[in-house]
Amino acid sequence: MLGTIEEIRDESVYVHLEIEIEKQANLMNLHVVFENGPTKIVGEIMNSTKTTLKVNIVGELKGNKFIPGVSAKPAFKSKVRIITLEELEQILGKTTLEKGMINFGYSNIYENYPINIDVNSFFSNHFAILGNSGAGKSFSVSRILQNLFCDPANSPVGANIFLFDAYGEYTNALKEVEKQNPSIRYKTYTTNTEFADTEILKIPLWLLDVDDVALLLDVTTPNQLPIIEKALKLVPILTGEEEDVIPYKNDIIARALEDILLSGHQSTKIRDQVTAVLTKFNTKDLNLESLIVQPGYTRTLKQCLYIDKTGKLQEMELVVNFVKQFILEDNPEDIKIEKMIPYSLKDLEVAMDFALISEGILKSDKVYDEANVLSVRLHTLANSKEHIYFDVSNYIPRDGYIRSLLTSYDNQKAQMVNFNINYINDRLAKVIVKIISKMLFQEAAENKNRGSVPFHIIIEEAHRYVQRDRDTEILGYNIFDRITKEGRKYGVLLGLITQRPSELSDTAISQCSNFLILRTLHPKDLEYIKEMVPNVSQEITLQLKNLKPGNCIAFGTAFQIPVQMHFLPPNPTPLSNNVDIHTIWYQLGQV
Repeated sequence: MLGTIEEIRDESVYVHLEIEIEKQANLMNLHVVFENGPTKIVGEIMNSTKTTLKVNIVGELKGNKFIPGVSAKPAFKSKVRIITLEELEQILGKTTLEKGMINFGYSNIYENYPINIDVNSFFSNHFAILGNSGAGKSFSVSRILQNLFCDPANSPVGANIFLFDAYGEYTNALKEVEKQNPSIRYKTYTTNTEFADTEILKIPLWLLDVDDVALLLDVTTPNQLPIIEKALKLVPILTGEEEDVIPYKNDIIARALEDILLSGHQSTKIRDQVTAVLTKFNTKDLNLESLIVQPGYTRTLKQCLYIDKTGKLQEMELVVNFVKQFILEDNPEDIKIEKMIPYSLKDLEVAMDFALISEGILKSDKVYDEANVLSVRLHTLANSKEHIYFDVSNYIPRDGYIRSLLTSYDNQKAQMVNFNINYINDRLAKVIVKIISKMLFQEAAENKNRGSVPFHIIIEEAHRYVQRDRDTEILGYNIFDRITKEGRKYGVLLGLITQRPSELSDTAISQCSNFLILRTLHPKDLEYIKEMVPNVSQEITLQLKNLKPGNCIAFGTAFQIPVQMHFLPPNPTPLSNNVDIHTIWYQLGQV
């Protein structure tokens, strides 16, 4: 017996001690049981004086089951005692690791007590790992993945984990997994084009839809989307052997010229616009030097654009009839492509240019400005070193591409795929993370056997990518919000790792069911965690500020109650250590 109940206030019980506390081990955060016949109410010791304990109620033991939450209050006559090991196992989980479980770490309160988690309860839900820089996030994630994959007797061979590695930290921690467990394969992609030590990440351009290209070109208004849509319809038509595509190019140019010629504008404006189009867009058949043959004489198209002294384009009808002969019966956009042709950014750039004239952008300065910026950005990308990330020469469908990502170098199935996105700027990294995540979501959503092939998307430095951005305003949705809201039913689960939770999308983090929160100091982040994350009390918020590196407070569907725990150091460790200034500064002969 610890003592007797002195006061019950809200969810707290104040116990008058009847033991000599100076002779006891530390009682803080131990669990106590208020027992009154068959009723057992469990509480956690939060504060203590030499004579009084403050105990917060955390749940109730009924038979062999723990029910979290405050559903009843203890009676004043209840016996107050420390919880037994058997009862503790009902709350923190069994000490023996059974099939379908994974060890996360060890309790900070009960020495050497392992925190073993049911795989389903954690990995069937979205989760977040939060904490300041240096709090141990990378170490914690590495240890969890090592524990998950390194046991040959319990190999999750059906796992499909995609890790977006913002700093290229994790390969050092995970590259030895295959040696410890021959059933597991770990695969890496790099964005380092200068000294690639592994395969360079490449995304087939033809797998991108309108929304993906809009992100890639940093679209700022929905008005720009039709241009992209038209370009994507035209690019497979305009990509191929020149002789085959000339009729379609002629058709697009001719339709644009016809619109200009019949626009009713002043003759000088018509001439200038026709000249501008044919200067930039032309073929061997249709250009300013194309010959227009009439009985008795032949002139070039350019000569036929002459304006007389009265300001009229005398050969208007002649030019219109010449242009009309290039217009096909069927609009190229309606043509169905039987054979899928791979195309490049350069090909898309050509299609974009033809889409611009097809849309008649010369008719409006505002439309021209909004549309032309897409062409400029696409041209810049196509001529930058970043074009390599979209250079794929052989056609592959989406499901084949995803299978290729999950195929290891020895042609076995890979369970972990690491995308090292450390070598590209944040904007492009964000776009690539979104494109691949959306691709995985679409693949899972279209799977007839729903949830049979789960995908886990773990994003390091998630605050850079999973943000409150303009996607919803422009595209109508944010892919990460959609994944967190709909992904569970398809087996697409998101893991967010971040040091700035207050910068995350509110929708995304609100849909997470499990949280591992390491040391957090920023007042804005602490307030955000308290408001957005369930079951965070003022006491827990204060504890978060004082956690040691590698220590966390874990709660959610995988944990009956908030659990203070620590992770063992991963072996090997990720490359996330701080620079050793002392060693570098005081070594002689360094350049």
